[in-house]
Amino acid sequence: MLAAFVGAALYMTIANAVVCRGARVVPVAEAAPAPVIVVLGAGIRPDGSPSDILADRLDTALELHRRSGGRILCSGDHGRDQHDEPLAMARYLEAHGVPPEVIFLDHAGFDSFNTVSRARRVFGVTRAVFVSQAYHLPRVLWTAKEEGIEAEGVASDRHTYPAMRWYQAREVVSRSKVVLDVVVGREPRFLGAAVSLQGDGRSTR
Repeated sequence: MLAAFVGAALYMTIANAVVCRGARVVPVAEAAPAPVIVVLGAGIRPDGSPSDILADRLDTALELHRRSGGRILCSGDHGRDQHDEPLAMARYLEAHGVPPEVIFLDHAGFDSFNTVSRARRVFGVTRAVFVSQAYHLPRVLWTAKEEGIEAEGVASDRHTYPAMRWYQAREVVSRSKVVLDVVVGREPRFLGAAVSLQGDGRSTR
């Protein structure tokens, strides 16, 4: 048992070092223009409005879009009829002036791995800015690199979040898991037909 514990701790230390090494996370003002802004889902309230963490991600994406344009890919969990993160994200962006035709919805972004993998395999993304909180971005960017996406991250930490210590602790495990996912060749939960980001985003509703 001691050997197993030491082995697991060593693996997690190495995996976290690999994932965090070289992650390019920049403020909005320093983000290079990219054809796609990918916003990762983060939960919605019972009334369908974005959680505080998700609203901060969307506000950051709005700032990026106003600076350099581009398509916006909203990826989140739509595993149940009554829980539609991507649509809530799209409605928030539209309410703040983003044209609906440039907003694309990925309904099967059940976790970060699914979001990034589907961005490449379904939506054909090869270069993008990914928007999330700073603690989360190294894992997203490492996965993007493994999927062949040229990416940088923009941190969306606009407030202090009550559960941040828990998120950070959980992220240590999540980084370790994503390395294993890539090594064993994990596939996204769903794929489906290719979607061109040069079309009309309303087709993804």
